Amino acid sequence: MLTLYKIGFPHVGNYCVPAKYLFSKILDCRIIDAPPITSKTIDLGVKYSPDFVCTPFKYTLGTMLEVIEKGANCVVQLGGGCRYGYYHELQREIISDLGYEVKYINLVTAGRADIKKIVAELKCLDSKFSKIKGLYYLIIVKKMVEYMDIVDDYVRHNVGFEVEKGLMEKYNSMMLDEFLGVNGLFSLKKVFRKYFDLIKSVELNKPNNVVRIGVIGELYTVMEPFSNYYLEKSLAQFGMSVTRFTNVTYLLFKKGKYVRKNIRKYSKYVKYRMGADATDNIMRTVDMCRDGYDGIIHIKSSFCTPEIGSMGIINKICHEYDVPVMFFSFDANTSKVGLQTRLEAFNDMIEMRRK
Repeated sequence: MLTLYKIGFPHVGNYCVPAKYLFSKILDCRIIDAPPITSKTIDLGVKYSPDFVCTPFKYTLGTMLEVIEKGANCVVQLGGGCRYGYYHELQREIISDLGYEVKYINLVTAGRADIKKIVAELKCLDSKFSKIKGLYYLIIVKKMVEYMDIVDDYVRHNVGFEVEKGLMEKYNSMMLDEFLGVNGLFSLKKVFRKYFDLIKSVELNKPNNVVRIGVIGELYTVMEPFSNYYLEKSLAQFGMSVTRFTNVTYLLFKKGKYVRKNIRKYSKYVKYRMGADATDNIMRTVDMCRDGYDGIIHIKSSFCTPEIGSMGIINKICHEYDVPVMFFSFDANTSKVGLQTRLEAFNDMIEMRRK
């Protein structure tokens, strides 16, 4: 008897939408939606993780345990290019030791994807898996992610100036819901244009000389809003325009080229690749300082070694260009009240500097 796999995967922002779309289209399976990340998710992850492992490990483990409790018999993980890229074996062992008999698939190891391995894994989930069909829907998903990132960039720059609060978020959510029903690139583009036009039509009360803040840091903590306590929303409430380069489109198709092209240009600050996002963040700090940003915020998970190494260099750059910088390190015990207090002080300092 063939097993119908019920697949679940961890949260990383809204990127669960294209992941759900892709797997539902290329495999004969059920998708188990991960519940929103809550304190329960964090408690599960912390309880069964090693003490000094990075926070993304704990968050994703907690999410996987929750989808397993909802009935998933297969969990799919996408490892990163740092230590997290090697953590899948440990997560697999933890899940097994807890008595769960589930299939665990890791698609990326140490920042690299083995296409033959991925195809073999998908064949195990569905013997009728078609590479041609998979490629067709992968192209659609690639475009879907690009559209999502375009909308997110626009919203990030403008949401703090909405006259009617919440409209952009509402239209964005409606767009994501309709993305799940598209059947090709044409219908995908039609949905994107419809909602992007609606978002751009939202009335703004935006001054000419807005406060511009750059957000950099470790990719998971930057892209998963719950893990940074919705920092970008807090900045928008202060009437700030937020720039963030790190998204899936950038990580997959632009980051490598950017670093290779500029590594010599910024050799004064960084001569070697430091791993994960550290080198990129140092270069982006120089770019934003030279571009006249009002402030930079660096965020990371606790025990993120590459980002710890980059912080001293980033601080030096900001001191050289006289640009305020603030560092946040997030873990399961981070105080939301403390975060808000520091952001208020950061905002007050920028306002005083402007006066």
